[in-house]
This record gives sequence, structure tokens and C-alpha cells, in this order.
Amino acid sequence: QGKVLFLTICAAGIGGTFQYGYNISIINAPTTYIQTFINETWLERTGTSLESSVILLVWSFVVSVFSLGGLTGALIAGPMAIKLGRKTSLLLNNVFVIIAAVLSGFSQMAKSFEMIMLGRFFTGINAGVSMNIQPMYLGESAPKKVRGAVTLTSASFTALGLVLGQVVGIRDLLGGEESWPLLLASNVVPGLIQLVTLPWLPESPRYLLIDRGDKESCICALQKLRGNGDLSSELEEMLAEQAAIKDQRAKSPWELFQNPAVRWQLISIIVLSSAMQLCGNDSMYFYASYVFQEAGIPYDKIQYVIIGTGCCELITAVTCNVIIERAGRRLLILGGYSLMAVWAIVFMVALSQQSRISWIPYLSMACIFAYILSFGIGPAGVTGVLPTEIFDQMSRPAAYMICGSLLWSNLFAVGMAFPFIVEGLGHFCYLPFFTVCVCSALYVAFFLPETKGKTFLEISKEFNKRNFKAQTCEKFWKGPEEIKSTML
Repeated sequence: QGKVLFLTICAAGIGGTFQYGYNISIINAPTTYIQTFINETWLERTGTSLESSVILLVWSFVVSVFSLGGLTGALIAGPMAIKLGRKTSLLLNNVFVIIAAVLSGFSQMAKSFEMIMLGRFFTGINAGVSMNIQPMYLGESAPKKVRGAVTLTSASFTALGLVLGQVVGIRDLLGGEESWPLLLASNVVPGLIQLVTLPWLPESPRYLLIDRGDKESCICALQKLRGNGDLSSELEEMLAEQAAIKDQRAKSPWELFQNPAVRWQLISIIVLSSAMQLCGNDSMYFYASYVFQEAGIPYDKIQYVIIGTGCCELITAVTCNVIIERAGRRLLILGGYSLMAVWAIVFMVALSQQSRISWIPYLSMACIFAYILSFGIGPAGVTGVLPTEIFDQMSRPAAYMICGSLLWSNLFAVGMAFPFIVEGLGHFCYLPFFTVCVCSALYVAFFLPETKGKTFLEISKEFNKRNFKAQTCEKFWKGPEEIKSTML
């Protein structure tokens, strides 16, 4: 019964969020070689070498243009999901990664570092589209009782991509001076695997019924995903949602901002999507070597320590998959951000003492591992589940566009600002991230309802209690009644 659903998860994930994690990590290994290539290319063109500050600036753009591509992908993901469908959008999205692989793979041969920049931009578009559409596709394809766990596999594939990217980027494999173009082009392999496997699997049943109005195709997709069991209750729930949003069209992001019926849903995804990057976790993967040098770890050990960080996130992502339907969404996010705030304080204290006590650098390293573990156990995966659960079918693509735009904009901002934060705040470099973690935990504790085990309509009713709180109060008090007589 669950075989087709499992294959759908794997086929969507390998060419989906896997690419996000993989492409974040593979750029770390060849840093020195690409910087040398940029300088040599410029010297050959102009006869003059670039200053080290200019090389660093160009390299920062090579790294950060991935985020700009991701932002572009997030903006086009919504229209793609609406017009083409969830599955078809994921398949066409591989065109971007194929273009990126060709550009990056032949950049050294063509003696053009601009091709690397352009390749990273197209890679970012691919990641931006998949980060939005994959959780939407899986959340709409999964049964209610395992919806959270299935959607959360997006985070597991991101973590798997991080680890494999770090392993493949070891100097003895593809991270060497001669092989770095192959490393940057290796992201085409997961894309090709998805192109071969995903066409055989069904489209989102909810998309087929609610967006297209094709009941027969919806039933056919459900039968493939669920087997030949009783589908009446699930189909009835979909028909109820279809009736609730009858004659509505897919909404734009601007329409969500104007709609009071989704006010608190929108506030929730804005706060939590922003916190995903402003908590500082992903910036570690862009500047992992830099962070561990600050922590006092020997240079020759750093590449193996970095692989350990990726393994931590993978372990916690898989663990979160197992416990999400038992623990619930709120507890995992609240616990994750609370623990991150604690480890941020310990890390700052350890950094301030590392020159005085010999074993303190290893405490600093342990704090980074603990920080990543705490991020992986809740915020990393559960945040991506929420837009699927708290928005209806017509609002969901626009909600993911907003989430994706915030995620990639903040990733770019933190990626650019993090070295300056370290330089300016020194031992207290995690103070801004600590503040974000505390504020996020407080928001979840006071404002985010639990969505575990509830239908989409039940979750909407839960939010409507807060969205229409003023109107609810008016039912019980309509102002002072008119005094018609003063006689006793």
C-alpha cells in the first residue's frame, strides 16, 4: 500500500530538496582553487593580477548568487505549480540544473569564471523551485495520519544532500585542484535520476480534484498511492474542501496580504520562514571552515569536522521524521529554538575563553554540533510542513512563494553579513542569532496552534478563531442599547 508513496517521496526528494543541500556544501571544498582560477583568468585577459580584496568580493558573489537564483526560483514556483501541476513542475525544473552543470563543468576549459557565476544562479533557481513545490506535492499526496512525516522528508533529503556534497568534496575525491569542475557539475546526476523515475508516479490528488476538477484522475492517483482500500473518507474530505473554495481562483501573494481570513497564517509563516535563516544555521555551511578556525580546530581536521555537522543534521532530520506525528509540530519547533538559544550562549562564552583554557576549542566545536542538532530536530523540517497544513489549496502556492522569497532573501543577507558580524562582534557573534531564536520560541509558544492529526478545514477553523476574534466578540457585545425611557 505504501510502496508507491515511498517511491514518490524518493523520486521527488532526489531531484528536489536534495539539490539545495548538495549545492550549498559542494562550493566549500574548491574555494581556494576557484579563487586561484579567477585570478589566473583575469591575469591572462588583462595582464594584471587582481587584489586579494577584489578576489574575495568576486568569490562572495559566486557563493551568494546561488541565493539570488533561489529567490528567482521561489517567485516562479507558485505560477508553475498552479499552471503545470506539482509533478510536471518538478520535472521541468531539472532543465535549470542541466544548464548549470554544463556551464560549471566547462568553465575551466572556456577560461571563464563568469560561467561559474551563471551556473550557480541556475542551480539556485532549481533549488528555489524544488524547495517550494516538493513539500507541497508530498503534503497533498500523503494521507492525513502521516502527512507531517511525509512532508518532513524534504528536510531529510536536504540533510542527505549536505552530507553527500561534503563527502564528494573531499580533496581525495572531487574536491582536488584538477577535478573541481566535475564537482560543480555533479549536481546533474540527481536531476537525471528524477527525470527517469518521477514520470511513472502519480500527480497530487488534491491538485487534480480541486485545481483541475478532474475527479476520475484524482481517484486513479489515490488508488496508486493508497492501494485498493476504502478511499471514501479521504475523497469526502477533498470534496468538502473543494466545496468550501468553490468558484475561487488561485491567489497571488499580494492577495494573501490583503485577506484578513489568513492574517495569522501569514504572520506565522513570515516569522518562522525568516527565523529559518536568521537563526544563523545555514551560514555555517557557507563559512564552515571560517567558523571552525575561529573555534580553534586545526586546519587539517576541518574537512572531516564539516562532514560531521552534515551527519548531525541528517540524523536529527530522520529522527524528526519518526517522532513528528507523536510529538506534534509546536513542541519540535519550540524545543528546537529554545535549545539553540542555550547553545548560542554557551558557544559565545566558550569563544571568549578559548585562548585561556586548552580544551575550550573543543567545547566550541561541541556547541556548533549541538546547535545544528537542535536546528535539525524541529525548525529545519517542520517549518517547511506548515504552509502545506495551514493554507487551503488556492492559497498554498502563494504562501510558498512568500516563504521561499523570505528564505532566500535572508539566506543572501546572512551570507553577506556573517563575516562582518564575526569581525564586529568577535566572541559575541551569535548574539543576533540568539535573539532570533528566543523571539521565535516565544512566538510559537503563544501564537502557533498545533496542526497534528487535523484536516485542512479543521486547521483553518482553528486560525479563524484568532483571525476573526473581533467579530466573535461583537456577537456577545453589540454596544450599549438605546435608552427609550428614564421612568423608574
